Amino acid sequence: MKKPTIFLVPVFILLLVTTSSSQLPPETWAQFRGGHQLMGVSVSNVPKDLRLVWTFEAGESIESSAAIVNGVVYVGSQSGELAALSLGDGSVRWKYKATGPIGESSPCVSGGVVYIGDLNGTLHAVGARDGHAVWTFKTQGEIKSSPVVVGDKVLVGSYDEHLYCVNASNGSLVWKFRTGGPVHCTAGVSAGVAHIAGCDETFRAIKIADGKELFRVASGAYTGASPALVGQKAFYGTFNNEVIAVNLATHRITWRYRNRQRQFPYYSSCAVAEGRVVVGGRDKMIHCINALTGKELWTFMTRARVESSPALADGRAFIGSNDGKFYVIDYKTGAKVWEFNAGGPLSASPAIAAGKVVIGSEDGRLYCFGQ
Repeated sequence: MKKPTIFLVPVFILLLVTTSSSQLPPETWAQFRGGHQLMGVSVSNVPKDLRLVWTFEAGESIESSAAIVNGVVYVGSQSGELAALSLGDGSVRWKYKATGPIGESSPCVSGGVVYIGDLNGTLHAVGARDGHAVWTFKTQGEIKSSPVVVGDKVLVGSYDEHLYCVNASNGSLVWKFRTGGPVHCTAGVSAGVAHIAGCDETFRAIKIADGKELFRVASGAYTGASPALVGQKAFYGTFNNEVIAVNLATHRITWRYRNRQRQFPYYSSCAVAEGRVVVGGRDKMIHCINALTGKELWTFMTRARVESSPALADGRAFIGSNDGKFYVIDYKTGAKVWEFNAGGPLSASPAIAAGKVVIGSEDGRLYCFGQ
């Protein structure tokens, strides 16, 4: 009777490793959290000794996380501009003016088009090569969710309480799904299904083909974080001071993690690799949790809340803090490897591609680290 148990555990661990490491090519970070499953993992070789390569002045706060495709960095800012920059030196390729400020919505690049939402509730499709408008789609609330392109469809959430699916080529509505609260999170996609952890305290699975709900799980709390999908599990934090693992096959919560010493919400989205879940907390800490058991592996203390979502590469976690510092941590031990003092709060999440790490600051600067 013990043999199946001994066999299944390593297989699940192996799944956590291989799914993460094969998520996306090393030269690409095409959307928020890197890819459809929102795991926050890059296979790019990041130099051991980082240095600041360049900075870009956006003029106003950058809460949007960058995308990197074909040697170009795309990022939005509160100035209402989507900028395309050279990954090599930070020089400006073009700028596109949205209809309102760009908040936490991060660009998604697919098929030569950049998709991004603004706080005026408009989803923009912009030519990646020249920055010219392709189309726009208007919702009835702020868009802080990041677009996700699946085939010929674009998924994005709005504060008007809907998850939208629009045609990627012309912006026409395919379907919209009504939830019980603002859709702040970015949809995690796996096997033709969109997964959203909602402000209505409900985790939902929605079929992308027709917009029909497949199942729901009560989270028990408001959720601003986006779900990371690995195998048959979804991982996300809540405002009830918990990180939750949901089994996508049984539709049940597998475990709940709670810091026993400090009770604060989780706004950061999880990154998952090698059986470890790494996430920032408003308790000023970065947490590493065993993906199988939900048990704490280590914590790392910063000087302010951590709303930035970690990116994982080469055995290290890269993450910003509202204390103005950018941290690099060995995600197996929790030991600090390196830090950079940016000065302004770093609530945006890092993007990693082609050996470089890019992150924006609330003081309006975009930083690129590498060699």
